[in-house]
Amino acid sequence: MSDLAFDYIVVGAGTAGCLLANRLSANPAHRVLLLEAGGPDNYPWIHIPVGYLYCIGNPRTDWLYQTEPDAGLNGRRLRYPRGKTLGGCSSINGMIYMRGQSRDYDQWAEITGDDAWRWAHCLPDFMAHEDHWRLDAQQAGLSDPLLATLHGHGSLGSSGEWRVEKQRLRWDILDAFAQAAQQAGIVATDDFNRGNNEGVGYFEVNQRAGWRWNASKAFLRPVRHRPNLVVWTGAQVKRLWLERGFDGALRCHGAELVRAGEALRVQARRELILSAGAVNSPQILQLSGIGPGAWLQPHGIAVLADLPGVGANLQDHLQIRAVFKVQGVPTLNTLANSWWGKARIGLEYLLRRTGPMSMAPSQLGAFTRSSPAYTWPNVEYHVQPLSLDAFGEPLHPFAAFTASVCNLNPTSRGTVRIRSPHFTAAPAIAPHYLSTPEDRQVAADSLRLTRRIVAQPALARYQPEEYKPGPQYQSDEELTRLAGDIATTIFHPVGTTAMGRDGDPQAVLDSHFRVRDPAGGPSGRIQGLRVVDAGAMPIITSGNTNSPTLMMAEKAARWILAGA
Repeated sequence: MSDLAFDYIVVGAGTAGCLLANRLSANPAHRVLLLEAGGPDNYPWIHIPVGYLYCIGNPRTDWLYQTEPDAGLNGRRLRYPRGKTLGGCSSINGMIYMRGQSRDYDQWAEITGDDAWRWAHCLPDFMAHEDHWRLDAQQAGLSDPLLATLHGHGSLGSSGEWRVEKQRLRWDILDAFAQAAQQAGIVATDDFNRGNNEGVGYFEVNQRAGWRWNASKAFLRPVRHRPNLVVWTGAQVKRLWLERGFDGALRCHGAELVRAGEALRVQARRELILSAGAVNSPQILQLSGIGPGAWLQPHGIAVLADLPGVGANLQDHLQIRAVFKVQGVPTLNTLANSWWGKARIGLEYLLRRTGPMSMAPSQLGAFTRSSPAYTWPNVEYHVQPLSLDAFGEPLHPFAAFTASVCNLNPTSRGTVRIRSPHFTAAPAIAPHYLSTPEDRQVAADSLRLTRRIVAQPALARYQPEEYKPGPQYQSDEELTRLAGDIATTIFHPVGTTAMGRDGDPQAVLDSHFRVRDPAGGPSGRIQGLRVVDAGAMPIITSGNTNSPTLMMAEKAARWILAGA
């Protein structure tokens, strides 16, 4: 074993890790090491927006996880993509820029007892790194000056790193769905990120001029020249280096890892920040002796901190994919099922960076209520001008669109649990989808709402015909069972290392991401250790989770540097 010392070690060069490495290394006095188990983000399909089709399920860019058989999905397993490359999930995700709802963050403040998490205090951290297309127009004197209070060009007034743009395409079938949604009572919106995302419209995306804009491009590439920033790819952490001192405090001194077949021990003189994601961070903690004792002891792992919340509280957005055949309107099914159509698509992207190859996986969005019982939007639609049996399968040979709807605020809770003491073994991921009466009711109501939208006059000229789940299914019981057959993850796992108040037995972290030490010690915290990624969310946000993770990392970096 060889020893190497740094001021800060960041484990995981994903969404949070890239921003943290950027911010922590801004001071040349801080020596920073960023560790990534995957490789560099030089795979061409990472950068072409439609390339997510070739990145998910590819060992070059994906951990290739699967869920355990899930009772809520009628015993099915799901592919559970997690980014394994520089940029992490931002290199393979749907590129949708979404903050969530203001009430999400106000709820976090109540759960953690810390007003720093209220929407009013989170909005500046979203804006601190944002480079929003609307402010391009504002600089030219064309935009509403009120937008400057909602969108940003970076905290220093210069261009922020996280580019947000409009999509470079439109589809007649999606425009018709948007009109139908309005006829069904859903208002039109041109901005989902004002704090209440209710409405229907095209998503904004993290792209620049038709290319994917991932966290590596945004935060890492501009600072790779810094001599105090060291980035290691192909470096997988085995466990954290933890010791309990004479004062009773448990301290994280660094990490043990394997890189290019060599075992290394790296030291963090100030802090180690675990940003490996909502699946891998709890796995690393458990392998290191931090987690539920009953889970660790059968694997012969000494329990250093018995924290029952490590790997518990897993939340995810489950999308129910209803498919409708249509007539008299082009969809991607009809365009991409011929060599001529594929050639046209490729040529358009080559010449203009527009068209289907610039597509995010979902283009049109809608936020609304699954029933009048809700006083806030509790479901999100991802509408696509295509259909297929399952992700990775061929497109259907007929024209169709898919209206995927997810419950934004699921009450079901799952787990991430090691199945082996060996660091290369994949953990057991059990989301427990649709395991509560509330989630099952929202699922049934959501399918009925989808049918009501599709039945509006705006879509009538295309003669929509329900292909999945099928109009013969009408009862709550039938719709819930069919939801289990056709639903899939939308890739938003959170909560497995959740923040919370002192005294909450399920809280892994305090409100500043510091890991609790239930065995005592002077501060009740494990010294020198934080977890900063989507696993820290106490409650899942009401929308896509990538940009909220950046906001959390922005706060964390500020707090870490203030502590230094």
